[in-house]
Amino acid sequence: MANTLWQVIAAYIFALAGGSISASLRLEHKPLCALISFAAGTLLGVTIFAILPESFGACPWWAVLLALITGYALFFFISKHVHHVCPACAASHFDADATRHFSEIATALIVALAIHSTTDGLALGIQGETPGTGATKWSLFSALCIHKVPEGLALGGLLIGAGLQRTAAVGWVAAVEATTLLGGVIGYFFLTNISMLWLGLIMAHVGGGFIYLATHAVVGEMLKHGKKLVLTSFALGIALIAVLNIGLRLVR
Repeated sequence: MANTLWQVIAAYIFALAGGSISASLRLEHKPLCALISFAAGTLLGVTIFAILPESFGACPWWAVLLALITGYALFFFISKHVHHVCPACAASHFDADATRHFSEIATALIVALAIHSTTDGLALGIQGETPGTGATKWSLFSALCIHKVPEGLALGGLLIGAGLQRTAAVGWVAAVEATTLLGGVIGYFFLTNISMLWLGLIMAHVGGGFIYLATHAVVGEMLKHGKKLVLTSFALGIALIAVLNIGLRLVR
């Protein structure tokens, strides 16, 4: 339990760190673009190398495919009809016009990001007592922590751009990202005792959401910036998770 809790808290702290940095510094979008693309690569990598092998080992292939589709469709629906589900993955959309109209989109943004962050925490919490490999758990933890940094950076930057003071901006980042902790609690205390079949399907559903976030981030950044930077950073993120999984399995 202690190991699971500190992982969920660590992911939350990474998001706060990102929000605090963007509230204090005016970052150029090029390094943020590289970080967003790298984080997107880690999300896709953890889905391919960790989540899917575990899910296919516990569930029929068609059920895993269906769970992936539902996870992707959920985030697609939220982004289309509520708001961009992840500030980092949609950073290129947060231009000057978006910050001027922040008061109009604030509620939708908070709802969308709360659902997204709850899913992040759920993924970590549900891994706490499952019999998955250490490689799966550590690669998932690494990918989510890496992803949380640009998420906090983008959200904090949007809040500052909308005219909030530094303290208020960091406070809002802390409040919204606290749903990561909520997801961790739900995953650990209410979902780890269900059957392996359902655990596998839930993780595949989460993986479908990760695929949406990864593809949306890469496409969005390539439309605004050079393909070389985006694709190189994205490939490095995938490679990191692949190496982490292979290395930990060899050690094990």
